[in-house]
Amino acid sequence: MARAYMADAARTSGERRGFLSRTRLDGHRVSPGSSGWRGGGTWRRGWVLATLAVLLGLALFFHSEVPNAIGNLGSLWETFLPWGGVFIPVLALTALLRRSATALVALLVPTLVWLNLFGGQLTSKSGTGGDLTVVTHNVNAGNPDPARTARELSGSGADIVALEEVAGGQAAQYDKGLAGAYPHHKRVGTVGVWSRYPMRDTSTVDIKMGWPRAMRTTIRTPQGDVAVYAAHLPSVRLQFASGFTAGQRDDSAAALGNAIAEDPVGKAVLLGDLNGTMNDRALAPVTAQMRSTQGAAGDGPGFSWPASFPTTRIDQIMVKGLEPVSSWSLPATGSDHLPVAATVDF
Repeated sequence: MARAYMADAARTSGERRGFLSRTRLDGHRVSPGSSGWRGGGTWRRGWVLATLAVLLGLALFFHSEVPNAIGNLGSLWETFLPWGGVFIPVLALTALLRRSATALVALLVPTLVWLNLFGGQLTSKSGTGGDLTVVTHNVNAGNPDPARTARELSGSGADIVALEEVAGGQAAQYDKGLAGAYPHHKRVGTVGVWSRYPMRDTSTVDIKMGWPRAMRTTIRTPQGDVAVYAAHLPSVRLQFASGFTAGQRDDSAAALGNAIAEDPVGKAVLLGDLNGTMNDRALAPVTAQMRSTQGAAGDGPGFSWPASFPTTRIDQIMVKGLEPVSSWSLPATGSDHLPVAATVDF
């Protein structure tokens, strides 16, 4: 009897140990030797997470191929493309909780793609010096304190300042506030350029809006003539029924690109609120022929909107025939956009 009892007890104890080896505390059964990070289970788990990681990498790498047919989804994705990287730590945390080696390895795909696209923004590429300093600022038609904004810009040290969304009732305050530092200025509609140096050949640029929101002027700097464009492309909207609507902005970008391409002056600066990022394919008529100062010589990502918590850069400084030296965002002035600045060499 004693021998039989001991045999039954041993069998029961073995079964209990076997059950525990096949059952985690969360109730999921695992095979012996594969609990935690040991065994082949870490490679068999997390295939859904691994698939999502690879798809994220493809969406980042082939962002220009994401279709615009439905709600301009492609342009929306490109507008906030740097933020696609936020999904990487989310997936990584989920993979760790799932104890999936497969998912963690797959996350190398979006991580490497994101670093290739935006890793350069993690450090400053700004140089020192420069022949010309420029600033562009959407001052907001509803700006509660335009006099303060004008003072801030007047003290920026820029040689040329371009303003967008200058409301008719506030234009005189900007003229007065900037006059001391910038004796030369021209306004066309709701955009304007203020300069330390003489201006000539100022004209409206037709960007197919029906009213003037872009202009061009030639500024005679000590280093030579430069064509300066100030532009405020149409706004885009994110609506439930129609998605990301950007058709008018896209048409205006094409018209602006044509004007710049035909400019007789070899050196040009574009200053403005383009309502799109450098990744947005819709701005290709402009971006294909000009360089972003932020991309070439920026200090960080240079986000400019919204001013309260900047998440994207839709205010751009672009150059043609000039070399970017440095580029950065300025402190808030009371507008819903931040001013952005750059220095360039002739």
